[in-house]
Amino acid sequence: MSTFLDVLFYVFTSILVIQLTYYIFIFGRFAWFKPKSQRPSNQPVSIIICAKNEADNLTKNLPAILSQSYSNFEVVLINDSSSDRTLKVMKAFQKMHDNIKIVDVKAVEAFWGNKKYALTLGIKAATHDHLLFTDADCKPSSNHWISSICSKFEQDKTLVIGYSPYDKIKGSFLNILIRFETFMTAMQYFSYAKIGQPYMAVGRNLAYKKSLFFEANGFINHIKIKSGDDDLFVNQMATKTNTAICIEKESFIYSSPKKSFKSWRIQKRRHISTAAFYKTKHKVMLVLFYISQFLFWLLAISLLALAFKWEIVLTLCLLRFIVQYSVLYPATKTLEEKDLLWYLPIVEFFLIVFQFSIFIQNLISKPQHWK
Repeated sequence: MSTFLDVLFYVFTSILVIQLTYYIFIFGRFAWFKPKSQRPSNQPVSIIICAKNEADNLTKNLPAILSQSYSNFEVVLINDSSSDRTLKVMKAFQKMHDNIKIVDVKAVEAFWGNKKYALTLGIKAATHDHLLFTDADCKPSSNHWISSICSKFEQDKTLVIGYSPYDKIKGSFLNILIRFETFMTAMQYFSYAKIGQPYMAVGRNLAYKKSLFFEANGFINHIKIKSGDDDLFVNQMATKTNTAICIEKESFIYSSPKKSFKSWRIQKRRHISTAAFYKTKHKVMLVLFYISQFLFWLLAISLLALAFKWEIVLTLCLLRFIVQYSVLYPATKTLEEKDLLWYLPIVEFFLIVFQFSIFIQNLISKPQHWK
């Protein structure tokens, strides 16, 4: 028994080293990163919004996009075979704003329920080379959203990754969990971008050049995968040299989170299933971090419960949490999510278990996609 526990202890210490390596040398690159001030952008931009049955959200959020303090932009509204008043709402806005272009996508059997088909038509219809993507349920944090994101475009920077947090809801543990998961996901894709390994972005706040889209032959490499119009495209085309991140507060774009655990679980099942199509090196980095998290908690709880070298185990756990807090604090400050740190140990443990259950469920049945 003692020999077995010794093995578990040495595995635990090895796992701890992996965790500390991720937090200090990878996540730390983003946590302590200070963005340089850049010249305001004035290049023409096409805002792309793909909407399916989003009449109410368009009515609520589109005015904040149309009122942006930017001299030259158009808004390409894509109606993806909606069955509600979405198209009527789009046309009503178009009558009041001459910089709106509508792309009305009819259902096509070969691309049934595929958002990428609708997006492709919208991108082709866009007038400008610089494209900025968001969703109908999203609202910019300021009227400098466009200028902040587009200031990151340079001669060699053709893809810009922004941050898209969720609205805060007081007294909701589900909201805390959703926001923590969103923050940690952003922490990873910003950090990997900083070390030259960009692997994903979220389509609620993403920009790239139309020329990059055509260089990739659009979504053709993953057109049969109904999700992943954002992260799979970025995984395919983002490089160390062509990718920039935008983390200024003025560039954030907020959206409403899911209100029920069931709907959020369905959403996360889609997201996690898409990750299976990432490049192998990115999957290895992501899986190694998750496994190290899972084993850290499992082995720490087991060794402490058995009181095996508990003083050393407890000390190592405290070391890990101190490093974790030291890295996450400046990151939460940058992304305006500091309140999440109060719940860190609880939500981290819950999220690890939650993600494991989704992985098992996705092995049994495939998740549904788009709307």
